[in-house]
Amino acid sequence: MSTTIDTRGLSCPQPVLMFLTAAKADEHGPFNVLVDNDASLENVSRAARNRGFAVSTTEEGEGITRIDIRKD
Repeated sequence: MSTTIDTRGLSCPQPVLMFLTAAKADEHGPFNVLVDNDASLENVSRAARNRGFAVSTTEEGEGITRIDIRKD
């Protein structure tokens, strides 16, 4: 089961820190991170890749993107 992290309305570094906290508690995920700005999308994706996760994104509409983060 995926852990959903809702970071809508937050600016960096908060979304990255929220993901890192969740990843520390559960090293394998998977995680779904909801973001509403490009900086958070790029920074959370980069942080996940740097920790060995596979990353994909899905546009949810109304400016919301879901980042799907999973271990390969």
